[in-house]
Amino acid sequence: MKALFQTDQNSNNLIIRVILGLVIFPHGAQKLFGWFVGYGLEGTLGFFTNRLGVPMIVAILVILGESLGALGLIIGFLTRFCAAGVLIIMAGAIAMSHGANGFFMNWSGKQGGEGFEYHLLAIALCLPLLISGGGLFSADGIIAKRFFLPNTIK
Repeated sequence: MKALFQTDQNSNNLIIRVILGLVIFPHGAQKLFGWFVGYGLEGTLGFFTNRLGVPMIVAILVILGESLGALGLIIGFLTRFCAAGVLIIMAGAIAMSHGANGFFMNWSGKQGGEGFEYHLLAIALCLPLLISGGGLFSADGIIAKRFFLPNTIK
């Protein structure tokens, strides 16, 4: 349990987790709330289960990972868990949908869909968070100091 919360006070990971969370959250909000011209929970669940053939539990986990997981990244709570969730979601998006469209995003509208460059960048940003945690100003750091390193609190 201690390893889940343990982190250093690295400012790089603060920047990475906040930016990654801010970029991922709107995608989760589209799926969960229908914000930003999204389909909302019902529409997204229908698309995932009926069109993509994804089991309902997986569809729910994707929606929660992109919405609540992104918020977790922003505040640095369960950073490794949230980063792992985002990494798995992005890898799944590449494998199930975007990989067939090539590397590049569909800037010109000539491709059949979006490529996987965005997903690959998100995966790369998850890796330092998995390795060393949320960094400076993370809830994980506060929890680790309070419950796992009580002698370091002044």
